[in-house]
Amino acid sequence: MPTYDYKCNDCGYEFEKFQNMSDEPLKKCPVCNGNVKRLIGTGGGLIFKGSGFYETDYRSDSYKKAKKADKPVSEAKDSPKKASSGSSKTAKVKK
Repeated sequence: MPTYDYKCNDCGYEFEKFQNMSDEPLKKCPVCNGNVKRLIGTGGGLIFKGSGFYETDYRSDSYKKAKKADKPVSEAKDSPKKASSGSSKTAKVKK
């Protein structure tokens, strides 16, 4: 059963009412007996419970460890650095 939001047109009182979807909307304010309007709500959030809903969600620790073990060793550590093609000296420009 959803919760509906209402607002009184006369006194401005806002309140919620837990009702069946088939119930008629309320017409009277519980504070002043004035006319009320049912507000358009955002609804409740949808929550999925249980194990992940996508393959990549909530990976186990064992999976993460295995993935780290499968990574290739960085080639930058094993290979010598290449010489740069540019000169390391800066040229002074005359104005």
